[in-house]
Amino acid sequence: MSNFCELTGKGPMFGHYVSHSNRKTKRKFLPNLRTKKFYIPELDEWITLKVSTSAIRTIAKRGIYSYLKDLNKKGDIILK
Repeated sequence: MSNFCELTGKGPMFGHYVSHSNRKTKRKFLPNLRTKKFYIPELDEWITLKVSTSAIRTIAKRGIYSYLKDLNKKGDIILK
């Protein structure tokens, strides 16, 4: 599985390790992803998503269905 959030699209970023002598070597910053099940009462179904922790916090504040509706309006996802 890839390291991308299914809702926000967050993915890995690239940068450098920097030593005390200022030597730089490549590294990768991975997003903080969690696999989580969400219940959508409006659709009466469970969905499993691989989401970032920032998306989980947004869902906790606003609710999963309203968050998915806003993403659908933007065209990021397609609801049934």
